[in-house]
Amino acid sequence: MSKDLTTSPTDRQNVLNNPYALAEIEKAAGIQGIPFEGKSVVLKEQVAAFFEVTVRTVENYLEEFTDELAKNGYEVVKGNRLKTLKLAIRSLDVPETDFGNIAKTPQLAVFDFRAFLNLAMLIRESDRARLLRQVILDIVIDTINQRTGGGTKYINQRDEEFLASAFTEENYRKQFTDALRDCVAMGNFKYAVYTDKIYVSIFREKAQEYRKVLRLEQKDCVRSTFYSEVLDLISSYECGLGDVIRQEFDRMGRKLSAFEVDAVFKRFEAQAHWKPLIEKARLKMASRDLAFRDALHLQLKEYVAPVQREDYERFLGEKSKELSERLEEAKDVMKRLKDRG
Repeated sequence: MSKDLTTSPTDRQNVLNNPYALAEIEKAAGIQGIPFEGKSVVLKEQVAAFFEVTVRTVENYLEEFTDELAKNGYEVVKGNRLKTLKLAIRSLDVPETDFGNIAKTPQLAVFDFRAFLNLAMLIRESDRARLLRQVILDIVIDTINQRTGGGTKYINQRDEEFLASAFTEENYRKQFTDALRDCVAMGNFKYAVYTDKIYVSIFREKAQEYRKVLRLEQKDCVRSTFYSEVLDLISSYECGLGDVIRQEFDRMGRKLSAFEVDAVFKRFEAQAHWKPLIEKARLKMASRDLAFRDALHLQLKEYVAPVQREDYERFLGEKSKELSERLEEAKDVMKRLKDRG
């Protein structure tokens, strides 16, 4: 999917929230800043010079995107902090005039690297900014691929919570399919029909539509690509729906027709307690798939939001692992559970 960082605040924030890509981008940019309060900053005049635009151009972007840039490290330094900043500037082995006329100014606008990068993703007038945006997107893709071993199809499985959710869902799946087998008078296609109903209820897509969005092959198991929160919600649906189908079967004393099961499902999914859980699952799936898999679920586009730094840590950080590693670590527990069964 072609990304345009100048038009998408979500894509910009995804870059800025990704600590692994950010570190590589900072190396590539090679910005020499002013040491200030434990980080490196650059002045508005330096930013204008780097991007080969006027100071007024930078100020125009500051006026238009004040909140976004401030959130990402832009600030105006005054008072005692300004004195400290001026001392840091004077300690550098470069002429003070390189930073503009700072001697008597009552305040200085500064950008840390995140804010500098944020501005680079906004400025349209600069060829340097355009080239840096290309580098940014390449580094983001390379970083994610490197940390996931070359692919993101199963990045969901790197989450330490995935394995428990997958085992839980498998158990509830059997309860659900057993209820369909015992209580519903339809052929074997009923399993696919009501699985799709659950998927559509939760994330507005049937299995085949989901496959297309994630570019899955026929041999790929859809459930193996779900995030733990989505699996947990599917488990709840399967557990609850299987139970109400059995209750209706017991009440009527016979197997249910397709129309009767449809009516049961309609009442089941309309229960108010599902709403906050569905909203959360949609937000997680839509946002993560766009950031990690470059996959946009059109049916959920209003749920797309920037992925938070914690999620980058969760799926790309030191605690994230390939599923094979987690299975190896869990084999003793799994054996005990099997023996107990």
